[in-house]
Amino acid sequence: MAVVVTYARRHGLKSLGVGIGLRRSFYEELPRTGRALDWVEIIPENFLSLGGRSHRALEACRERWPVLPHGVGLDIGGPDALDLDYVTGLAALVKQVDAPFFSDHLCYSRLGGVYLHDLLPLPFSEAVVEHVVPRVREVMARVGRPFLLENPSYYANMPGGTLSEADFLRHVVEEADCGLLLDVNNVYVNARNHGYDARAFVDALPLERVVQIHLAGHTTYPDVIIDTHGDRVCDDVWSLYRYVLERTGPVSTLIEWDQDIPSMAAVLDEADLARQVLREGEGR
Repeated sequence: MAVVVTYARRHGLKSLGVGIGLRRSFYEELPRTGRALDWVEIIPENFLSLGGRSHRALEACRERWPVLPHGVGLDIGGPDALDLDYVTGLAALVKQVDAPFFSDHLCYSRLGGVYLHDLLPLPFSEAVVEHVVPRVREVMARVGRPFLLENPSYYANMPGGTLSEADFLRHVVEEADCGLLLDVNNVYVNARNHGYDARAFVDALPLERVVQIHLAGHTTYPDVIIDTHGDRVCDDVWSLYRYVLERTGPVSTLIEWDQDIPSMAAVLDEADLARQVLREGEGR
């Protein structure tokens, strides 16, 4: 039986179906597609300072579908003060596209004022929870829309951890009163790399706060799996996605493909598969 999605219901949020990312190689083709598509995700950093072709593509998509910003530069867990100029620009973009919610990663990405161009893991500790929670609340207050944090992939445990990963995520989203963007591929990658059970991890999460899901491919090496977003979703991740949906009910789902990007048709084929799984869940 699906859990009651209390965070989504409290904010009037419903499943949007299945979306793909608006990537530069799709700027011309995506707004004109006749293929099934329910919504579009954008990386806000690609639109905060660029106009011209980028904004023409964004406006053309916005006329057809809901648009959800998913950031990489908020640095919600970093030691630097929040970049309020960035937050102000983000708030304007969220308002421009009339996004029902927006999201970023539970990580840090800036140090000493320098953006690191990576999403680095935080120590899973009470002290970090106390640091992150007021920053999340401030961002939500300034943007004025529901906010989701994504569980990141990571390849080493940061020193100073005192909580399990699942407990850390739960403390942050519950104490900040924000939503959870559950990246199912990240769960799978982390579980394989760190030797834990992916389904038990899912069961330990506050699933009533899941508002959006990410699905992606990864690259497998002999001793590690890397979250590359550069391939199709593998069978094990599809299976884990079904397991999640059995517990959450229908959730807005994105197909992420950011490296070795194939034709738009290939990405939409993956979206069709996700839509089929969503419909199977609705029929249970």
